[in-house]
Amino acid sequence: MEFGVVLQTDPPSRAVVSRMREAEDLGFRYGWTFDSHVLWQEPFVIYSQILAATSGLTVGPMVTNPLTRDWSVTASLFATLNEMFGNRTVCGIGRGDSARRVIGQPPASLATLAEAMHVIRDLAEGRTAELHGAPVRIPWVRDGRLEIWMAGYGPRALQLVGEQADGFILQTADPDI
Repeated sequence: MEFGVVLQTDPPSRAVVSRMREAEDLGFRYGWTFDSHVLWQEPFVIYSQILAATSGLTVGPMVTNPLTRDWSVTASLFATLNEMFGNRTVCGIGRGDSARRVIGQPPASLATLAEAMHVIRDLAEGRTAELHGAPVRIPWVRDGRLEIWMAGYGPRALQLVGEQADGFILQTADPDI
């Protein structure tokens, strides 16, 4: 059985890096952080430091969403970290409940989430995907691999997890928020 730890990216970010290094030393396999750009510090910047300070820890957001970054940007972030540190990232993704609501925007629909997961994985793994009506490929990606774990609750979201995701993040949230 593999275990992971989830941390907020509160300042100072060097403390997050230190705690993730300690988690790896204690046998944790995954290091997750939240990704709500207004509430906490930018996780992808911190991931580069975590990956540099560890040797086997897999890192990723719990969770990012398809609406605060263009999907090609998300794919490129993961592909860059994977190229630098040997495929040690995982894309935890969901509808964007906290990241979107805090800026007064609704979360993504499940249809948008489904399409985003497909496009992000294809681009991060070096395949061509249709984005904004055009074929797009990240030409420098070699041997890219990206697992996608989806967060959600409710029967339709859980069906999407089963159809498209590599893993499941149990999200317990108040759907009336």
